[in-house]
Amino acid sequence: MSQPLRIVQFGLGAIGTSTARLILQRPGFELVGGVDVDPAKVGRDLGEVLQLENTLGIRVCRSLKEALQDRRADVVLHTTSSHFHQILPQLSEILSHRLNVVSTSEELAFPWRTHPQEADHLDRLARRQDVTVLATGVNPGFLMDSLPLFLTSACQQVELLRIQRAINASLRRGPFQNKIGSGLSPEAFQKQVESGRLGHVGLRESMHMIFDTLRVVLEDYRENIEPIVATRTIQTPHVRVEPGQVCGLRQRAVGMHAGRPFVELIFEAALENEQDGDAIEIQGVPSLSVHLNGTNGDLCTTAIAVNALPRAVEAPAGLLTMRDLPLLSWTKGPAPRPS
Repeated sequence: MSQPLRIVQFGLGAIGTSTARLILQRPGFELVGGVDVDPAKVGRDLGEVLQLENTLGIRVCRSLKEALQDRRADVVLHTTSSHFHQILPQLSEILSHRLNVVSTSEELAFPWRTHPQEADHLDRLARRQDVTVLATGVNPGFLMDSLPLFLTSACQQVELLRIQRAINASLRRGPFQNKIGSGLSPEAFQKQVESGRLGHVGLRESMHMIFDTLRVVLEDYRENIEPIVATRTIQTPHVRVEPGQVCGLRQRAVGMHAGRPFVELIFEAALENEQDGDAIEIQGVPSLSVHLNGTNGDLCTTAIAVNALPRAVEAPAGLLTMRDLPLLSWTKGPAPRPS
């Protein structure tokens, strides 16, 4: 019989604990370690940190080296930070152990244009170690890049791609509600946008993936973030917003080609948002329109990251993106470990 795929969970925040629980449910997957720097988690049993009814006999470690002292692994599921420079030392450590990586870091989804030197370094290191580095998630990784790209395969000609994501943030976690500026004044919102502390990370990466894959020259990139202001009091379990305060944001990115928009990405998240769904519009020959409901960001990111694990292990060595993998899907069967 084939051996199970041995996985270390690196990062035990909200997404990391969700992916770890899903790994435990999947046939052919074996969770062999957990890594986090939070002093409240280090040293505790991983089952306790995951709030399971039983312990796992796996101690949460501060470093990957410590987690691998008496265990072997095939792949690391990495869920720590959105930003490339913050995760680069972590990825370098993982690759030093010759382990494949699937990460949910948004800026790793397509770093070849925004961090070309670092991406090239990471690619060379992964190839030297004969392992794969892959970033994925619901957005970037699926809704605003790889899914629309797949849909263009049914087109003879593409003139415009417009992708819109709308989220009712009242149904999301407290940190997400804070991330969109809930409760801030419009002035404080603007200051946080200017400092880079607010807004969805990943639109630029999705934009570059689309243009690069379609072999269209990106002549200009424009992005702006605007607050959505509450007209009445909104109360959630995590935040209270009064009229005149910010209850969400609308973020728009436009990629220009031949003097006109070729790709438009719109991300809107607000408390009690009446719109909650995704729309992909392709103007071309033929023109296509797809609407999706139910793409919960946390659930779908957890799913796609775990579903990508066997594909990443089977993929060629190097720094890859979602466009480089064979068609990804859920699977009921076990994921065999390479011999």
